[in-house]
Amino acid sequence: MGGEAEDQQSPLLRSCSSPEGPLERTDESGSLSGGLQGSSILTFLYVVYMSIKTVVFSNKLNSLIVFGPAAILVQKLTDKSAWVFFLSLVGITPLAKRLGYATEQLAFYTGPTVGGLLNATFGNAIELIISILAMKSGMIRVVQLSLLGSILSNLLLVLGCAFFYGGFVLHKEQLFNKTTAVVNSGLLFMAVMGLLFPTVLHYTHTKVYFGKSELALSRFSTCIMLVTYAAYLFFQLKNQRNLNVPLNEDITLGVSIGSSTQMALFVIPFSVVLGWIMGQPMDLNCQLFETATLFISVFVVALMLQEGTHYFKGLMLPLCYLIVAASFFVHVDVSPGVQLKFHLV
Repeated sequence: MGGEAEDQQSPLLRSCSSPEGPLERTDESGSLSGGLQGSSILTFLYVVYMSIKTVVFSNKLNSLIVFGPAAILVQKLTDKSAWVFFLSLVGITPLAKRLGYATEQLAFYTGPTVGGLLNATFGNAIELIISILAMKSGMIRVVQLSLLGSILSNLLLVLGCAFFYGGFVLHKEQLFNKTTAVVNSGLLFMAVMGLLFPTVLHYTHTKVYFGKSELALSRFSTCIMLVTYAAYLFFQLKNQRNLNVPLNEDITLGVSIGSSTQMALFVIPFSVVLGWIMGQPMDLNCQLFETATLFISVFVVALMLQEGTHYFKGLMLPLCYLIVAASFFVHVDVSPGVQLKFHLV
């Protein structure tokens, strides 16, 4: 086995490790340290080459990357926004796949807790960039709805599809850390509380200062939510289990629920703080319909995680997502000015 594995090495790697390689050619290089340095550089270049080859060419889905530049080209040459959206959606699919692959590889060295955290962080970077750009243009409602939509898709669609595929297609027992699931569920309910009270304060007309109380409450709540998320990170990293734990436990939840938790307790509060700095009245009042939808979705997911999971529970979550999608399809987003008009009438 050892000889066969050695024969399969590339000529470059053999030249770096064989007795006849640069390590013994002190008479040509002038010194043994020079040979060692050259060998290290060649080995590093070989590792980089193999890594790029694995990441770029190991999956047939990567051929869809060309749709990304095609979307940019169509945007520059035409005004077909629908085609730009479709091409961008197809082009971003392999990038998301490669992101998941990279964080899974990191999880082998850092453990599923840090691996899931890294995946959630890089995955939520897109929403954070969109929030910053939209906030500069004063599109507060776009920021609120995009962040809420990201939470709902991760909780219902992503988590449900993962459970369904793992239980029905792979026919494997699905294991997860129940303590982590309970903690994440509690954090999501806390985030819902932060969104709920400014909304209730607005719709019950019990605010002390008209138009200012919910904004002040939102800014205070975001500070508490950011402190809570920092404490959660400290808890997760300090209490991380042995890094040799098999990755078939704590990573799907780390990606899906962890992403939702980070979105609810960090990205949304950060957006409020960012609006505060920019002078934009970004608050946690996401209107009653959206807040109620988020509360019910978090409640359903928390119930699904109580006694383990199987493919039928995984099927139920995407079906719930379809109900949510249909509800938003028939829902009309009323602007604050129209709301005020209705209240005066």
